[in-house]
Amino acid sequence: HLATSLPLPSERDHLRPRIDLIAFMIDIKSKYSLKNVEASLAHVDASFFLGKVCFLVTGVGRVNYCSVEMNAIWKLGEVYCSPVLFCELELEGIRVATAQRLLRMLQICAGHIPGVSALSFGSLLRNSADD
Repeated sequence: HLATSLPLPSERDHLRPRIDLIAFMIDIKSKYSLKNVEASLAHVDASFFLGKVCFLVTGVGRVNYCSVEMNAIWKLGEVYCSPVLFCELELEGIRVATAQRLLRMLQICAGHIPGVSALSFGSLLRNSADD
């Protein structure tokens, strides 16, 4: 399901599939994008922050046009114990690699990878980022 902000409309709750992963997209060229994500975070159940949320930052190839402070993005990842992924959507190779990474994260969060839980995967990501 794609949404521009949270909360999701409740009128079709009974038809909505289970949500296994929430990927918040932040366009590095748009302060509104970051503000929208920050406002939406209040509508996410705390249990999702146990490995089922990530922040996908787009436009990183255009650092000259940044409107969002990188420290603010890193802080989101720290505060919500969630990985931050960086991507340049205009470069096909990076776009494909990012899509594959998100798909793998989704498979883990949905329980389709035996022996790996979303919580343990999130912990692995945080530990590798600290190295």
